[in-house]
Amino acid sequence: MCNLYNITTSQDAIREWTRAMRDIMGNLEPSIDIYPNTPGPVVRNAADGQRELANLLWGMPSPPERVKGKADYGTTNVRKTNYFHWQQYLGVEHRCVVPVTSFAEPSPVDVKDPETGIKKNYWFALSEDRPLFFFAGLWTAWHGMRKAKADPADHEVYGFLTTEPNALIAPIHEKAMPVILTTREEVEAWLTVPWSEARHMQRPAPDDALVIVEKPATQIKFPQHISTQGSLF
Repeated sequence: MCNLYNITTSQDAIREWTRAMRDIMGNLEPSIDIYPNTPGPVVRNAADGQRELANLLWGMPSPPERVKGKADYGTTNVRKTNYFHWQQYLGVEHRCVVPVTSFAEPSPVDVKDPETGIKKNYWFALSEDRPLFFFAGLWTAWHGMRKAKADPADHEVYGFLTTEPNALIAPIHEKAMPVILTTREEVEAWLTVPWSEARHMQRPAPDDALVIVEKPATQIKFPQHISTQGSLF
C-alpha cells in the first residue's frame, strides 16, 4: 500500500486545476513528504457548496474491529468500497482529491539504507518532471484519539482509494496501487458524479501512465514491455 507520497507544486496550481475557490490550508511548502497520521492538503466540496483547499490528517476512521487499544491511527488506503464501513463515505459530500507529484512503494527486495536500516523505495510519477496529478480520496470529520496517550479530539481526516496494480506496480506491490486522476475531467467527475458512476473510476492506471523516477540500486525484473526509466538513489 502507498504510505508515503510527495507534493512538489504550488497552491496556485492545485487551485487552478481543481477550480477551488477557497483556500484554508495555510502555506504549502515547496516540497513536502506526506506520511500517515500527518497533515496533507486535499480539495473537497465544503458544506456550503464551495470547493476548497484544506489541510486534513491522513488516515480515515478505521473499521472498529481493526482498532487495537484506545487510539485509532487511521486507515490510509481504502480498497473494499463494498464493505459496509466505507459505504457511508462514498457520497459526493465525503469525496476529495489529494494532490500528488510522486508516490513511493517499498522495494520487495531486501535493500536497506546503510545509515537508517530502512528499506528503500521505488518512486512513481507521471514523468521525470513529476507533474501534478491526484489520488481519488475520501474525507470526513471524526472525533477520537489519533495517538496513544492523547486526549480525544475533533479531527478532519482523509484517505484515498486503491485498486488492482497495473503492470508497472505489480512487480513491486502485487496487491494494490492508488487510484490516480490525471485529467481535469477526471477530477471534476470524482468530485461531482454520483457513486453509481464514480465507482467505475476505481481502476488501475494504464500500464504506461506512470514511470519510475527513483529506484534502489538492486532492482527487480519487470515485464519486457514496461519502461523503468528513471534515476537511481
